[in-house]
Amino acid sequence: MTEGVVSGQADLVDIVRIMEMIPHRYPMLMIDRVVDIVGTETAVGIKNVTVNEPQFQGHFPQRPIMPGVLMVEAMAQTAAVMVIHSMGADTGDNLFYFMSIDDCRFRRPVVPGDSMRIHIATERNRGNVWRFQGKVYVDDQLCSEARFTAMLVEE
Repeated sequence: MTEGVVSGQADLVDIVRIMEMIPHRYPMLMIDRVVDIVGTETAVGIKNVTVNEPQFQGHFPQRPIMPGVLMVEAMAQTAAVMVIHSMGADTGDNLFYFMSIDDCRFRRPVVPGDSMRIHIATERNRGNVWRFQGKVYVDDQLCSEARFTAMLVEE
């Protein structure tokens, strides 16, 4: 089995490999795995939302709701894994920086117990600047969407 690949399938990236590709760690690591990657075109990430996460202590204690900004962060992390995965194994020194977020909409709350499916599609790439469309679904219901631009920087 290839390191960081689940079930012998090259299009599944587990948490160990994600942490090799991007620098995020608890509490800012917002994806648990990437279940589908098609080159630099599309990817689907998974985030299992649990009540034990620190944001729910204050957002909101009586009715925990996943902050929208963290859903957008999950989109960006999924996009980063897609691009870095397509570059090959030796990519630990790359960072993705937000440049812009556009057309962001929140359609349905995400709550503990939900499993977010984060769909990413590349709209364009010019050099080290990438433009993506992201959508977050829970049980086939659209929860949030955004277009965002990020720059890939080698540290």
